[in-house]
Amino acid sequence: MAVKHIPTGVVHHEKKDGTTGCGVDTKKNNDHWGDSQQKITCDKNGCKD
Repeated sequence: MAVKHIPTGVVHHEKKDGTTGCGVDTKKNNDHWGDSQQKITCDKNGCKD
């Protein structure tokens, strides 16, 4: 599943525990995050394809 950080437009890999693959907690400021069908654009470890 992919999740998009709306303010920056970066698409991350989302894990089941509510964090991104690179460790960002999507529960904090959850209005800044939205589900996405776009390709993952984050190049940090854990997110990049």
